[in-house]
Amino acid sequence: MADNDGEMIPMPNVEIRAQLLELRQKHQDLDAAVEALGQMPTPDQLQIARLKKQKLVLRDQIVKLENMLTPDLLA
Repeated sequence: MADNDGEMIPMPNVEIRAQLLELRQKHQDLDAAVEALGQMPTPDQLQIARLKKQKLVLRDQIVKLENMLTPDLLA
């Protein structure tokens, strides 16, 4: 989470975990939608590509939040 100046604001672990659950659910929902579209007789490749791009964005957000939960072992 960033403030108005673009600087990162620390989030409590509870909030991070809640956001992770939400993002993971959205990722699973998109995965199911991609699968369903792929099963159609004439799949809409453009729509599938858009959903996959959304999945990648969510995945990046998930990784960032997971990294916030992981202690920095090199510090």
